[in-house]
Amino acid sequence: MNRVILFALACVLAVQGWAQATADTRVTIFDSNVRSLKVAPASNMYLPPVLVLGSDDYLEVNFDYIDYDVHYLRYSLQHCDALWQPSQLQESEYVEGFNYADVTDYLQSESTFTHYYNYSFSLPNPDMQFTRSGNYVLRVYEQDDPDKVLFQTRFMVCEPRVTVLTDVNSRTDETYNDAHQQLSINLQYKPGVIADPYGELTTVVFQNTRTDNAVVLRRPLSAGIGTVTYEHQPELIFNAGNEYRRFETVNIHSLNMGVAAIDYVQPFYHATLYTDEPRHSMQYLYDQTQRGHFTIRNAEGNDSRIDADYVVTHFSLNTAGPVEGGHIFLEGEFTHGLPASTTVMKYDPASGCYVNDMLLKQGAYNYQYLWVPDGSRVGQTAPIDGDKFQTVNQYMVLVYHRPSGGRYDQLVGYGLARSIN
Repeated sequence: MNRVILFALACVLAVQGWAQATADTRVTIFDSNVRSLKVAPASNMYLPPVLVLGSDDYLEVNFDYIDYDVHYLRYSLQHCDALWQPSQLQESEYVEGFNYADVTDYLQSESTFTHYYNYSFSLPNPDMQFTRSGNYVLRVYEQDDPDKVLFQTRFMVCEPRVTVLTDVNSRTDETYNDAHQQLSINLQYKPGVIADPYGELTTVVFQNTRTDNAVVLRRPLSAGIGTVTYEHQPELIFNAGNEYRRFETVNIHSLNMGVAAIDYVQPFYHATLYTDEPRHSMQYLYDQTQRGHFTIRNAEGNDSRIDADYVVTHFSLNTAGPVEGGHIFLEGEFTHGLPASTTVMKYDPASGCYVNDMLLKQGAYNYQYLWVPDGSRVGQTAPIDGDKFQTVNQYMVLVYHRPSGGRYDQLVGYGLARSIN
């Protein structure tokens, strides 16, 4: 009997361990009424959500909830490791005081056809102070129903003890000024800060606002006294992609960039964008973009937080027929956290185009088309927008350190680098 009990207990622990090891902490919007979610440093809305521990800067969290009634909301944090799985730290070890706070800053929309409340708060704040660096998952939920999570999103807290130097080159180990960009990364730190660079470091690289093609580096190419080098590693070769496409709906009474028509069909304004064409065989054309970000703005209003309206935005992509073997998705900061069903392009036989209609707040948006083959979670730029080595991309490098015997991954280095056109 004891053996049976022990075996059953082992099975339960194994299942619990597997569940914990595969916790889904991706940016996810669970309630479709949540819109226009943005998390960014107050100093620059186009930077990734990374906060330097002890700095004067702070992160701004802003979103809308479409409804006639106000919702009383609360938020809490979860500390994670370098791969975004829950860490071993207890709440009291990474947050001062209680690990929850109420969202008290909200405003009702004014003079808009879509009724919503705009919510915002900053991190850290008097109610929520961080004591550890690393990855954090932020969850927002109803005050009276903690199990009803409206959305979860991510941000990072860095304690800079490592200087990150990154070079981006189109002359790669795979091609020479063709369709790729390759990174070389050099880490510099005071001797003794990292005892074993080959066993204690995890370095993660992101391209623009994307997360699907992120790269995790476990071992550097070489290490010396106070220096670590990652170069000539296949993982650091990225498809170059193309400049993001752009459109604006900042004025609903006139045509803006990329907009072919604006109409009001009760209860929404509708913006029909010009039909896009595949660019994979076109010559590269430089365009100054925000590398995937979006900005909320109503050019005719006084406060875009509450007087910018929501517009049904109609996307179309001319492929001259259906494309088999995968799906085409819209990608940009504005799509992060949304269910795949809302960002996938659907083929319309009548027009021969892939189409998608999304309810988006007035503003300026960057987007691109990603082809995701069946059975894959990584999007490809080549089939639709193409890979052009001249493309200006921004790469974010995050360096995590877990000393021997450590219980969590410290974020000790953070760097941004852009490819040069």
